[in-house]
Amino acid sequence: MTGCQQRDTSSTVEERPGAKKKKKGNGAPQTVDELATPLAKVDDIVITLGELQERINRQSPYIRARYTSPEQKKEFLESMIRFEVLAKEGVRRGLDKDPEVIRTMKQVMIQKLMRDELDTKITADSITDAEMKAYYDANVSEYVKPDEVRASAIVVKNKAQAERVALEARGEAGKTNKGFRDLVAKYSTDDATKIRGGDLRYFDAATTELPAPVVRAALALGQTGDVSQAIDAGNGTFYILKQTGRRRAMTKSFEDAKAQIRTKLFRDKRIQGQKDFVEAARAKSTIEVDEAMLAKVRIDTSQAVDTGQGSDLVPPPAPGPGDPGGDLNPPPPMMDDVGSGAEGRGMSEEGNP
Repeated sequence: MTGCQQRDTSSTVEERPGAKKKKKGNGAPQTVDELATPLAKVDDIVITLGELQERINRQSPYIRARYTSPEQKKEFLESMIRFEVLAKEGVRRGLDKDPEVIRTMKQVMIQKLMRDELDTKITADSITDAEMKAYYDANVSEYVKPDEVRASAIVVKNKAQAERVALEARGEAGKTNKGFRDLVAKYSTDDATKIRGGDLRYFDAATTELPAPVVRAALALGQTGDVSQAIDAGNGTFYILKQTGRRRAMTKSFEDAKAQIRTKLFRDKRIQGQKDFVEAARAKSTIEVDEAMLAKVRIDTSQAVDTGQGSDLVPPPAPGPGDPGGDLNPPPPMMDDVGSGAEGRGMSEEGNP
């Protein structure tokens, strides 16, 4: 679609606010007229010096180093010409009206719209220390955690039986988790934990869901796999415990957690910013939905088929750590960009698959 339009060469980097002037090889600044000098024409499409220069300089240093000689610059220019020739041929064949082409153009346009809208308003640096500290204080349990243990239990109501079961559990029968679960099924009288194979899940010293002697005994087990003696729970029951997991205490200070919190808040703000922007855009449109006809839409569920065409929906922002601009999926690779897949040829503009 871009090949169908005359490029605007009236503005150069020298006119953009805050942009640095591009330099010639001898260090002299390039003028607007020089950058607008035509290098090639494809019917009504003009490729200027500034455009070729900008396209080459947009590549990685490794790629740019390949296009320093006149012959190599000509090779890059020929690739741009081929791109325009093929784009025009596509227009002649009516592909600019093809629904798939139009949908792809809309996808790229929407992705650029969202980047342009969000990148200027919501950045990682816009997250203040006060916001991060408020989040840390409100969620301190995520960063300061006590020592936790996970255990499974056989619960019986007779001390003599508990001692016999403990002896069995501390032997071969209880060495594996499966073996211990079998003992739970055989002996335990606590229906609530029995259906889980005796699993008490993770708990810490402050828990009130278990008798205090049981909590102390579980935390005292040295390592995962250890089995306790018979424990008098003080309520008429006796426990035999097997430690199945351990989470050591963690204390992460605010300074240690800042980077993680910044990423979290940045992601949340981007998601909310996109939601607000979409809602504002919807308010400008008149939207009508025929619910009755919608119910008649038939979906073929016989076999899932991936057409490779992707989705028309804009994905929610999801930046990664250290990647403040990674909230939107990048648009599909454009044929007028030199990509890593074309490094062997140095170009991707020829339109080869």
